[in-house]
Amino acid sequence: MKSRLYIIPALLLMASCRGELPIMRAEGELVDNNPGSSKNIKGLYLLNEGNMGSNKSTIDFFEIESGSYFRNIYAQQNPEVVKELGDVGNDIQIYDGKLFAVINCSHFIEVMDVRTARHIGKVDITNCRYIRFNGDKAYVSSYAGPVQIDPEARPGKIVEFDINTLKIEREVVVGYQPEEMVITDGKLYVANSGGYRFPNYDRTVSVVDLKTFQVINTIDVAINLHRMEIDRYGRIYVSSRGDYEGTGSDVFVIDSKTDKVVGSLGIAASDMCLSGDSIYMISTEWSNITGANEIAYTLYDVKQQKIVSGNFITDGTDDEIRLPYGVAVNPENKEFFICDATNYVTPGYLYCFTPDGKKKWKVRTGDIPAHMVFTEENVEF
Repeated sequence: MKSRLYIIPALLLMASCRGELPIMRAEGELVDNNPGSSKNIKGLYLLNEGNMGSNKSTIDFFEIESGSYFRNIYAQQNPEVVKELGDVGNDIQIYDGKLFAVINCSHFIEVMDVRTARHIGKVDITNCRYIRFNGDKAYVSSYAGPVQIDPEARPGKIVEFDINTLKIEREVVVGYQPEEMVITDGKLYVANSGGYRFPNYDRTVSVVDLKTFQVINTIDVAINLHRMEIDRYGRIYVSSRGDYEGTGSDVFVIDSKTDKVVGSLGIAASDMCLSGDSIYMISTEWSNITGANEIAYTLYDVKQQKIVSGNFITDGTDDEIRLPYGVAVNPENKEFFICDATNYVTPGYLYCFTPDGKKKWKVRTGDIPAHMVFTEENVEF
């Protein structure tokens, strides 16, 4: 991609098999005049959620070698796909040469070639949320019902499909409105939120044996669970969003060897990224009482089991970020990225920081930038 132009006109239209419908080409710009050293990591895919009901989920790409950022690449790469990517992108992951995007309100997993972002196929799963992998199988958390608040909402499920055939093979019922998952020692752990059943939130983690695909344990943790990470010591970190009133957010620790809760960190986390022995936690904690967000950037060391920084952004840039919504860390050079959703209805921004917390660059994204994944493949489009 060394020969590609850095600036592509945003409104360049091209003919397609969709007849008279215009297609917007990917828009690119140079954002990093001094790209960081990263031997194996070639780029970063960013999934913009888009506003619910607007069919505005998009994918952006940052190419490390050239320092170029490209917006809305999926539309350009897949002109034959009607309605493009869909409604509300909720997760993006790479596995076995494929790029998987979980499109929540459109109820499917979009499967693409990681080198081109070209459509390979899709897997239809109702109200799908997050995706993880083990062997030749993918596992998806699903609310298993319509997208709506309902005190009588049914329990959710985990859906297994084959990554080669894209055929669903097994399902298992778990807790209410399941969210993120981790997999270790033949077991899948999923955080159940119960968000649709407000104010009667779920407070459990379901443990699924991957061989039998049955729930073998249910761990009582805290209300309204969401994010999950697992460190190299077998400790699982699961975030609780609280109830936005009297019960605040926190991160709880589960010992995967005993399936017992062994403590909490006293840290609010709306998103978190584990890199080595460090967990980068961002928090945009809404309070119904104050009518405002409390924002924090906390760095936690899992080996020392202590907070090592109360703000890992060190140059004051945090003052200009309105709604931190996603965090990712380049596993090689330790540069980190923060998504700013701004006001949830207009384009957001992606910030890149040096390992010591100083801003390198900032770029406009799609609406509600949120989910990021790094690729070791050279991407061509």
